[in-house]
Amino acid sequence: MKALTATEFNFPGQKSVYHGKVRDVYNINGEKLVMVATDRISAFDVVLPKGIPFKGQMLNQIAAKFLDATTDICPNWKMATPDPMVTVGVMCEGFPVEMIVRGYLCGSAWRAYKSGVREICGVKLPEGMKENQKFPEPIITPTTKAEIGEHDADISKEEILAQGLATPEEYDVLEKYTMALFKRGTEIAAERGLILVDTKYEFGKHDGKIYLMDEIHTPDSSRYFYSEGYEERFANGEPQKQLSKEFVREWLMENGFQGKEGQQVPEMTDEIVTSISERYIELYEHITGEKFVKEDTGNIAERIEKNVTEYLNK
Repeated sequence: MKALTATEFNFPGQKSVYHGKVRDVYNINGEKLVMVATDRISAFDVVLPKGIPFKGQMLNQIAAKFLDATTDICPNWKMATPDPMVTVGVMCEGFPVEMIVRGYLCGSAWRAYKSGVREICGVKLPEGMKENQKFPEPIITPTTKAEIGEHDADISKEEILAQGLATPEEYDVLEKYTMALFKRGTEIAAERGLILVDTKYEFGKHDGKIYLMDEIHTPDSSRYFYSEGYEERFANGEPQKQLSKEFVREWLMENGFQGKEGQQVPEMTDEIVTSISERYIELYEHITGEKFVKEDTGNIAERIEKNVTEYLNK
């Protein structure tokens, strides 16, 4: 099993390429974007040294499925998926913020709450909450979009408006879309015996209209709990059974790594890489309700180049 960790394509009409933490985005004639979901994996804003076989394929296919399932809520950037690891879409000018929406108190929000914080991104939190407790209503806690190697930072609606990162009218639309998408994601998750705990959305503008961009409801951008046993575990103060990338973060923390200066990424043995790949397949099958079909990993780059070039030359 091979993993695709770096790409250097030269597609017809290519103007530039942006290498993100996990995705490589090719600008075609300033009109379209070819987004390649690589097998790179990041945690604590650090790209880990080894790729995870099939991860890119899974994330791309989950995102494509959810983009198609939400077109009635808002327009999105997706035009086609010419390869299992690639989405081609319209070029948007992205807002420099990520819209994070939380239905439950957990992860970084819980860590902050536990330390005494009662307001996140301008949102006041009630006293007396417990870890993994459901909020009365989902809350939006945006972050800035950091450059590679930098950490995303919390930002409030007031700060977004004050800094001119979005106009009041635009922010109202972002908020409306975020809540509607989260509601849809929650309903789809419930059908699969899952709880959509929190997730993030990215938006941009194309021809003056706001579009949903990037990925949606994948285990890299979202956290899921299993519905079965949630109440019982919560009542007993036990950790929830999760479907998310959190297990990778936990493995790193257990081995003394949290992305802080001077810390070393623990050795990623073949066993660890295989186990992460298997967990991602489990995530895929639960989230989509479909069996995962592994693509041939013989020569991934060649396959992508052929599929994308054929699509662009149509």
